[in-house]
Amino acid sequence: MTNKLALLIILLITGTLQANASMPADLYREPFRPQYHFTPLQQWMNDPNGMVYYQGEYHLFYQYYPHGNTWGPMHWGHAVSRDLVHWEHLPIALFPDRHGMIFSGSAVVDWQNTSGFGSDGEPPLVAIYTYHDSLGKNLGRTDFQSQAIAYSSDRGRSWTKYADNPVLENQGDADFRDPKVFWYAPTSRWIMALAVRNRVSFYSSPNLKDWTFESDFGEQWGSHAGVWECPDLFALPITGEAQSKYVLVTSVLPGGPNGGSATQYFVGEFDGKQFTLDEDLQSTLQVIPGKNRALWLDFGTDNYAGVTWSGLPGEPARRVFIGWMSNWLYATEVPTERWRSAMTLPRALSLHRTALGLRLHASPVGELEALRTASRSLEDMRVEQALDLSAELGGKPGQMEIEITMDTRDSEAVRLRLSNSDDERLDFTIDRNRRVYTLDRTAAGRSGFSESFATVQAAPIAGSLDELSLRLFLDQSSVEIFINEGETVMTALVFPNSPYSQVTLTSDGPVNIRRASIHELKSIWFPDAQQVVGNSDR
Repeated sequence: MTNKLALLIILLITGTLQANASMPADLYREPFRPQYHFTPLQQWMNDPNGMVYYQGEYHLFYQYYPHGNTWGPMHWGHAVSRDLVHWEHLPIALFPDRHGMIFSGSAVVDWQNTSGFGSDGEPPLVAIYTYHDSLGKNLGRTDFQSQAIAYSSDRGRSWTKYADNPVLENQGDADFRDPKVFWYAPTSRWIMALAVRNRVSFYSSPNLKDWTFESDFGEQWGSHAGVWECPDLFALPITGEAQSKYVLVTSVLPGGPNGGSATQYFVGEFDGKQFTLDEDLQSTLQVIPGKNRALWLDFGTDNYAGVTWSGLPGEPARRVFIGWMSNWLYATEVPTERWRSAMTLPRALSLHRTALGLRLHASPVGELEALRTASRSLEDMRVEQALDLSAELGGKPGQMEIEITMDTRDSEAVRLRLSNSDDERLDFTIDRNRRVYTLDRTAAGRSGFSESFATVQAAPIAGSLDELSLRLFLDQSSVEIFINEGETVMTALVFPNSPYSQVTLTSDGPVNIRRASIHELKSIWFPDAQQVVGNSDR
């Protein structure tokens, strides 16, 4: 390596770190910039990676391209939090090298030092990730993805790549990526769930270095409208029962219920070698040509590649998920420039036995209540046709949480509308006749950047509508709706030219509101600021 080339590389790396260490005055005040969702300081971000809890910190790594606002050679960006709400940006954790780009993966605390990377009695953090060799792909090879590891002895602040990488070679599958690893105590082995084309492959290892193939799952089950990515396998207790089941989450691209990318899940048993689908779900999820048969974690268009934190206190009951809040149909085209993409709110997962069988629910974590700065409520109100909730309860434009519990049995359609002074509107509708929820963003704001964006999204109504609870989180460019404690979830990006300031509930029949609340939410970046972040750059 010449001195000039070495100097250039040092300058590039140093420049990236300096960019991450300083905050220009207008940073995090740009049009559409989320105020309480995680976003990178600058440039492109996609999949969450390496989520692990250690010594009071939640680590969030993510797919990151520090030199542009569209997808490029992938790195692992890095941030930490002590409460799942406020985030501290840290320097880039993993850079591409001679083996390729750094694709998605996971991280664990190696409590027993099975890897041998620990020192002075302290367990190492070990990251397990995919190498993507673009040159090999361009030359027509099919083994251009492999699995590798890196370790940290300083709470994840610096990382050393294993000298004998890769630890799991590819035997010829073009899609061979996104390892999610956990410790399986009954066999004293690490288990890796790996996305391989249209299935999940399971491997085991005593030391995170030597891996043995165990089994495959999925070719005959679930959605196969696209390639599978970002698997996650974990145990969850069934709410209200003594037994637990294993849940396997995997994202699919394309093939989502409302177009583009989305995340499906399976419930069953795992014995250290094989995942077996629960018998009650086999007829529901059996592959039938031409049909997209899946259980979806989120019916909105903008929750993809999500996985869960490892090592949380309270496992297995405490299982927290976060996803990439975008869709590959338009992710590189959305109307933001300095930064691209946000993460969803962190969500607590729970497993419930319902009339339809075992189902996964996702609810906002309780820590988010710390964002509330002002709250107003009303109770026991009968709405005949329309109610202006913003007039009754106020709320911070573009940045609020709405909670409504209501009885809708005397109305065939109930609509919650978010709107602004530009006559832009986002409509969430409960349609009892068709037994669907819809989220209509056809007039929600900017959409000309992609013909796939201005759509009406739909989700099936799973249970009774007599008593219905909604919890809606609105940020500057997103909405997340949790129905009946996370029984159904819809997540969507929106780009209004001015923040939504009006909230209106309408119906074609009487609705009895048991309770409705609006909470103003503060920014995690400017917690003491009072000004509204505007969306218009016109």
